[in-house]
Amino acid sequence: MAASIVVPSDITLLEEKKSIGSRQLYIIEKLGLLGMAPFMIRLHYSKMDKGDCRAVLSKKYDPDDKSEEGVIVQKRQESVRKAVVATNFMWGTAGTMAGLTWWSFRRYNYQARLVALPFIFYGGTFVGRMVGDMVTGRNAEFGRDRFLASLPAKVYYSTSA
Repeated sequence: MAASIVVPSDITLLEEKKSIGSRQLYIIEKLGLLGMAPFMIRLHYSKMDKGDCRAVLSKKYDPDDKSEEGVIVQKRQESVRKAVVATNFMWGTAGTMAGLTWWSFRRYNYQARLVALPFIFYGGTFVGRMVGDMVTGRNAEFGRDRFLASLPAKVYYSTSA
């Protein structure tokens, strides 16, 4: 059995080719990356983790480049940025809903609060995702752009390509 080798995906190679330098991340992007899972258990390389998102966001592209490849990497970066910024709204809404639940149960004992809190917080993450998508404009982007943002940055090497 051969060892599995992890290599950059095609889109990552294209990003490296079209990159003209690095850009500074905005504070809201840094906070959004902080709210993402710190690591992933990898059975398949099918998603982007925090480091991959940071790598995509930290590249700078030529805004005057109107080639197909340039447009693809710019749209991918913008879609990843929207997803990362929307993470802030997910956690903020969930925390706000949990805080309001805690406050509205102020006349009850702590056991009543603790029963309701995890359910409201979990529901708040779903509401927060919808709010974040609306605020960042992610709900109005094309399926192609969202697909570009979901492409993994690394894949397992296969000789059948």
